[in-house]
Amino acid sequence: MQHGASTLPDEMFHTFREVETAEIHLATGFQNALYEHPAFPAELQARIEAWCFENALDERKPDQTDQQFVYTSRKKAIGPFKRELWDLATKDEILAAQVAKIGFLYHELGVVGSRSMVDRYVRPVELRRPVPPAVAEAAVEAAAAATR
Repeated sequence: MQHGASTLPDEMFHTFREVETAEIHLATGFQNALYEHPAFPAELQARIEAWCFENALDERKPDQTDQQFVYTSRKKAIGPFKRELWDLATKDEILAAQVAKIGFLYHELGVVGSRSMVDRYVRPVELRRPVPPAVAEAAVEAAAAATR
């Protein structure tokens, strides 16, 4: 399955393991869990929706409702709102729900305890990129603040 796993009911995820599915795309489900979490700020949600109407309207299909359009276009708002999403006061609560979902998926997909298999077949490629100056500067500032 390449698409649609994010809309599959939780009680069906075990079937992927049963039919030996090799790849499942789950990003939309995690995005939905972020945007639809009860702790996601309504004010930010409203601004993201407004952003969609201002910046992605050319992608709207003629038969889409406003709700459908926002659902399909809000993924494009992650970049413009990245800093606010990183700095959410409710981030820990939202991430805790995501961690729980990952645990559920690991169990349902049968990958708990599969580290030895991953180590055997997956060869990570080490990439070395220079740290962007702004990130290096922020790290120095954070270290200095921690010693105060």
